[in-house]
Amino acid sequence: MKLFPAIDLFSGKAVRLYKGDYANMTVYNEDPVRVALDFKRSGAKFMHVVDLEGAKSGDTPNIETVKKIVKAFGGFVEVGGGIRSLEVIKKYIDAGVMRVILGTAAVTDRDFLTYAVKLYGEKIAVGVDIKDGFVAIKGWTEKSELEAFAFCRDLQIIGVKTIICTDISRDGAMKGTNHELYTKLMREVNINVIASGGVTDITDIERLSASGIYGAIIGKAYYTGAIDLKGALEVANDN
Repeated sequence: MKLFPAIDLFSGKAVRLYKGDYANMTVYNEDPVRVALDFKRSGAKFMHVVDLEGAKSGDTPNIETVKKIVKAFGGFVEVGGGIRSLEVIKKYIDAGVMRVILGTAAVTDRDFLTYAVKLYGEKIAVGVDIKDGFVAIKGWTEKSELEAFAFCRDLQIIGVKTIICTDISRDGAMKGTNHELYTKLMREVNINVIASGGVTDITDIERLSASGIYGAIIGKAYYTGAIDLKGALEVANDN
């Protein structure tokens, strides 16, 4: 299983939100590049980055920070946060990002998603944020009418190879990940699934790895010290 330690960016700083609430933000490090270097020293080969400001604006306000992170880390970096144009996708790819994650745009503009997948193939992933069984959009502030599993089946038909699936109720809450959700999802679709939200301790890593899931994101548990990244990588047999 691939582990993706995460950096959420806001004003050039590494932060974390509680259940996606911008009013409930904690700054964990003023220098995200130092965080990326710590990931690297721990042995991580993959990283997940979200531009929280970009999620609101649809632009790339932290692109220079992303470039520095990519250079310092030297591994596989995926980025999400308000990506809803080919111009922004190209900016990230040109910056050395290896996979970009579409969120709201994948739900609201199917033609854009289809064209992006046609152009960039496996470099396009989709974030599937789930609230009460449905796909949430616009920074988790709205619940769409799309049933989550049906949406994932559509993504497979379009040709999407990777989805980042977040149980919003677990994100940043340190309550453990929703193993049942991911087990059901992997039965529904033949897509690489990355589990996001609620990874709390080494037991979560062990269970996710044993399930055969493609990957998992570690966020708050890293920053609070609840999970030792080097030990988690060993448990996941990350490669």
